[in-house]
Amino acid sequence: MTRLSVNINKIATLRNARGGNVPDVTRAALNCEKFGAEGITVHPRPDERHIRYADVREIRPLIRTEFNIEGNPTVRSFVDLVLEVVPDQVTLVPDGHNAITSSAGWNTLENKSLLTDLCKTFHTKGIRTSIFIDPDPHMAEGAAACGADRVELYTADYAAGYPLDREAAISRYLETAKAAQAAGLGLNAGHDLSLENLAWFIRTIPWTDEVSIGHALISDALYLGLEKTIQAYLGEIRKK
Repeated sequence: MTRLSVNINKIATLRNARGGNVPDVTRAALNCEKFGAEGITVHPRPDERHIRYADVREIRPLIRTEFNIEGNPTVRSFVDLVLEVVPDQVTLVPDGHNAITSSAGWNTLENKSLLTDLCKTFHTKGIRTSIFIDPDPHMAEGAAACGADRVELYTADYAAGYPLDREAAISRYLETAKAAQAAGLGLNAGHDLSLENLAWFIRTIPWTDEVSIGHALISDALYLGLEKTIQAYLGEIRKK
């Protein structure tokens, strides 16, 4: 069964735009769980323009489902934070310091030494480690060689291609998902997944362990409300 992890970065972005604590990020995380989310994802960046390190520390002991921290592990403060709060899962993302959002996955072959060391480091704390990759079977195989537990497929290209030809859009993802499965890796997916394209992805790759969704879900919640939106996404995941 594919799990829905809600990325709450956009809620923090709204709070930070005005200052203060409205909306309350911690309350939002707990409400997401109450409304059916099966995990909470945060992606703290060094400039703390959305999720702050203090948010991570406050939220961690309150989460009852799964806590996933995404980020660039070449930043030492990020590694230290993960080792301090010990999430259920860490997702290693190679985003630049000034990136608006993640835009590419790791080359797991060229960065094998770095990623292997990171996997070993996080495993000392019992943290499941996922590597963010583009839809390329070689990158999945490389992640397995680094000692990762899972890969997360960067689904921006799938989302962009879905309206034109959903079969073509998902073909490379299916190939990579099969390679990950053959290598013994768990499978996550995220970036631009939405109510429009989510069901087809899960139906085609039903062994997807988890999807992490933030921007589209929080945007939909402006119209539908957070509880109805989470239920709508769970409904898309569970469509037969």
